Amino acid sequence: MNRLGREKSPYLLQHAHNPVDWYAWGDEAFERARREDKPVFLSIGYSTCHWCHVMERESFADEEAARVLNAAFVCVKVDREERPDLDQHYMAVCQMLTGSGGWPLTIVMTPDKRPFFAGTYFPKSRRWGRPGLLELAPALGEAWRTRREEVLRSAAEIIDAVDRGRPGRRAAREVLTGATLDQAFDELAADFDESRGGFDGAPKFPIPHHIGFLLRYGKRTGRPEALAIAEKTLAAMRQGGIYDHLGFGFHRYSTDADWLVPHFEKMLYDQALLAEVYAEAFAATGKSEFKRTAAEIADYVLRDLASPEGGFSTAEDADSEGEEGKFYLWTMDELGDVLGPEEAKLAAHVYGLEAGGNFSEPGRSRDGQNILHGSRTAEGPAGRIEKARQKLFLAREGRVRPFKDTKVLADWNGLMIAALASVFRVTGEGRYLRAAGRAADFVLERMRGPDGRLLHVSADGEARVPAFLDDYAFLIRGLLKLYEGGFDPGYLEKALELARLTIEHFWDGKEGGFFFAAADPEVGARRKEIYDGAVPSGNSVMLMNLLRLARLTGRQDLEEKASRLAEVFSPDVGGHPRRYTEFLRGLDFALGPTREVVVVGPWEAPDTRELLRALRGIYLPNTVTLFKPSDEPETAGKLERLAPFTKEMGVGGGHAAAYVCSGGTCHRPVSFAAELLDFLS
Repeated sequence: MNRLGREKSPYLLQHAHNPVDWYAWGDEAFERARREDKPVFLSIGYSTCHWCHVMERESFADEEAARVLNAAFVCVKVDREERPDLDQHYMAVCQMLTGSGGWPLTIVMTPDKRPFFAGTYFPKSRRWGRPGLLELAPALGEAWRTRREEVLRSAAEIIDAVDRGRPGRRAAREVLTGATLDQAFDELAADFDESRGGFDGAPKFPIPHHIGFLLRYGKRTGRPEALAIAEKTLAAMRQGGIYDHLGFGFHRYSTDADWLVPHFEKMLYDQALLAEVYAEAFAATGKSEFKRTAAEIADYVLRDLASPEGGFSTAEDADSEGEEGKFYLWTMDELGDVLGPEEAKLAAHVYGLEAGGNFSEPGRSRDGQNILHGSRTAEGPAGRIEKARQKLFLAREGRVRPFKDTKVLADWNGLMIAALASVFRVTGEGRYLRAAGRAADFVLERMRGPDGRLLHVSADGEARVPAFLDDYAFLIRGLLKLYEGGFDPGYLEKALELARLTIEHFWDGKEGGFFFAAADPEVGARRKEIYDGAVPSGNSVMLMNLLRLARLTGRQDLEEKASRLAEVFSPDVGGHPRRYTEFLRGLDFALGPTREVVVVGPWEAPDTRELLRALRGIYLPNTVTLFKPSDEPETAGKLERLAPFTKEMGVGGGHAAAYVCSGGTCHRPVSFAAELLDFLS
């Protein structure tokens, strides 16, 4: 076992028996590199990454490749999910040098951490024009020894170019308006795949903030095509092989344009973002399949990713028994063994199975393997289909499961808390809200330091790594959704506390915007991120957080911070708004109109419940809701301290009352759900 055997990260532990002389990121490795005058070979990945496994099996577990790497370099392994700051910096280097990025990420750098070579996956030996490690490592080592001045000059130029490309740097600021939203819609509409849903061609990624933006844009403008694009994409993803039709939840992305052949890993953040947007789509359209999908995703997470302590695990691997997707694939014979001839015939028709297999990939033979997809689920008796699904699911549970990364990340748990609260909002099932509360309590109680600041990761009973902007931003988002789900003012109070810490430790007092890391980084300059990729950026989420907190509490200082934040990134967003659709959801909120609704009444009274139920049943993306229980003085008093404008609001004539404020004006209270809905519409 090498040094990685002392680590907590599941990804690093997967490499603990490699003959490569690995170090974890830290002073020990770089001191050795300086002492021996060697470059550093940095490999960044994560535990459920298929191509990380391939490179590990081909090269890092291979004695010959390990000897070459150990001779040329000091070798360092990093889990990108534990150290997103390092991953972010070196990924920017890779994208700048090669025009693309991904994992495994391969960087070669000087002993003082300045990169001079970057790439992603490399085979052991040269293959199809891609250089192999056996030739690459000696060549880079030779360049370091014989062309040192050239290497150092290149490293300095790379760092300078990456720093110049940071978002949020000083530029001519512009005012973002409704025209920015129009431009983003036009860009998305131009890239929309009308026949298959989604955007662009293969591979296809689910991008939930694109859909969330389209739902809001359709609400704002009344343009039916915005809603049509969102609905088509959500329906196509749900029907495709990217969705797990037996155990539920979404795989990472589709390798083809038809949503059929997935990259099979399941990430917590995908489940969270997709469950939330499917719930939102149900509220906007009333289509029951969207509510069902949101609930099924949540059920998968509660069944397979929830820990007994309350937090949620990070991911499930794509591979099992050394093969990608093996856990999820079926032959017709396997189907018949589980279901019998007649039921198997129905299931094969419904889920699109074929005797010879229903997909193929270059260089890979599937030998009759099938991916289940649900394009014909409406064509059979619902009861019989569900019975067959349950039998297949139980049979699949007997297979060797993919590896599960059980570490808990504060940021991704924040996203899942928000999702569960959203699913509760559309289903009314309290178990989702209770699960969200348990996860929030776990992070707030078990993932904080003595100073009250968050820690990023919890693994093997130990919380560590000072939290990043995303941890604070995503957890605040979850706490706000949790408050508006169950109206416990304690969660609103915690959201305000975390917002204070975020501003105190991450805000750029000179130019505005939030830095990704609280302290000066170990590499490069402090960065601000705004691009909304697989997960939205912390700055985009904080824009909405600040706006919602300002409306919920009446705090104008938070509104001003949000305005400054939007101003800082206006040149980036205005130039190509499609890249920033989470940010644009905040802009949509800022442009208004927005409403604050305060419901006052006895907690269990039927008229109170009717008002709250009415608010949950409609699509109100730019409305915040508070509840003041007139029969619980302590809770009401706590809310009044957090949101002083609610102090004079009380019940009227013995009935529960709903107060609606908009644009700085509060209207007369209403007491009946129909009256409230009529007013809001």
